[in-house]
Amino acid sequence: MLNFILAQSNAELGAAAGAGLFIILIYLAIVLLMIASMWKVFTKAGKPGWASIVPIYNTIVLLEIVGKPIWWIILLLIPFVNIIVLLIVLNELSKSFGRGVGTTLGLIFLGFIFWPILGFGSAQYQRGEAAAA
Repeated sequence: MLNFILAQSNAELGAAAGAGLFIILIYLAIVLLMIASMWKVFTKAGKPGWASIVPIYNTIVLLEIVGKPIWWIILLLIPFVNIIVLLIVLNELSKSFGRGVGTTLGLIFLGFIFWPILGFGSAQYQRGEAAAA
């Protein structure tokens, strides 16, 4: 009887380990997709792609891409204010690539889908032309 219980436990442990490994692989695939997408967005905006993987510096470069002052990074440290500032930055990012509110909402709620669309899609960085006009 004890062998039957141990065999059942080992099978359950194996299934749980397999499911855990699958979840980790999916997570890593999404992380790699997001890194590649942000890299491409930064490159399209004329900034170095490697900046997208450096913590804090990537936020500074993102603020430069959307045309906001660098001191806004301080606003991102303030609770509740940071949410509003992030929404503004994502909206300005959408506008910088000639997109509208739909892309902003996509970046907010489905970032793992809309960052690749922005990075690998046909959207071109337009901040320079918009500022000149």
